[in-house]
Amino acid sequence: MKRVILGATGLSVSQFALGAMMFGPMGNPDHDESIRIIHRALDAGINVIDTADVYSAGESEEIVGAALKGRRDEVVLATKFGLPMGEDPNRSGGSRRWMTRAVEDSLRRLGTDYIDLYQLHRFDYRTDVGETLSALTDLVRSGKVRAIGSSTFPAEKIVEAQWAADRHGYQRFLTEQPRYSILTRRLEGAVLPTTEKYTMGVLTYSPLAGGWLSGRSGISSSHRASGLPSRYDPSTPSGRAKADAVARLTAIAEEGGLTLPQLALAFVLSHRAVTSVLIGPRTREQLDGLLTAADLTLDDDQLDAIDAVVPPGTDVDPADNYNADSPALLDSALRRR
Repeated sequence: MKRVILGATGLSVSQFALGAMMFGPMGNPDHDESIRIIHRALDAGINVIDTADVYSAGESEEIVGAALKGRRDEVVLATKFGLPMGEDPNRSGGSRRWMTRAVEDSLRRLGTDYIDLYQLHRFDYRTDVGETLSALTDLVRSGKVRAIGSSTFPAEKIVEAQWAADRHGYQRFLTEQPRYSILTRRLEGAVLPTTEKYTMGVLTYSPLAGGWLSGRSGISSSHRASGLPSRYDPSTPSGRAKADAVARLTAIAEEGGLTLPQLALAFVLSHRAVTSVLIGPRTREQLDGLLTAADLTLDDDQLDAIDAVVPPGTDVDPADNYNADSPALLDSALRRR
């Protein structure tokens, strides 16, 4: 599998990365099978594993840690913190108090003494970004963390964090992990150009748009749909729009001798700002199917055809980028006197 350098980290990473959200009760509760999937991915040439403390309340990290026993040095290990780990509001966010506890919990669950890439899962509007970067800088200097990154930051917050790091001499975010697929292209307008400006590595997630681009029939009854049924209802206006786009994209894929997932994965990697695409299989069969897209490239005619279905910089359903909006747009109290 092709390797590339992850932004300014100097790390050589595979163009496919293994996302571990589906390991544990959120996806596949069988630890042994999940470990076999991880080993299969490593044997296929994937050397990046990305998880988070919040995935299955830490169980995903435990599974990853068990799978990496004896193989830790082969892997660029990434995890995330910041989303709530309980009802106590102090068990979330980017504060120094929570971060210093969260990293120790992740290290213990992962069975390692260092994390290659530690990422803030969402921008924390309650905590000054300088506070977060100061604490992360201390983790890097202590050797517990090698590099730091952000996840699902809007472009202006990427810039704010870079400015704060430069102004105060803190470690800066060297990577960004955004949601990106053929059906969710809004970040092409500002986020991806901003990551290029700051030489950030980009690890994208949800390349199959939560299953819409999986090529499977019966999307409304899929595993993902059970958690958010309204997002997968083909009778709603947004559902009809996505179903229509999927039908047209399927025809483009078939014309090129590809499956729809192959087209979807190759599309994400066609953007010059993208370093690696995170694939999140729940089963060994899903992993093997996704691996067939490794090293595929799309030509200009195929990319132009995709642009005609979903124009650059647009989302078929704006609600799919639910973390892209500022709280000021979601909470009227932040806009009104």
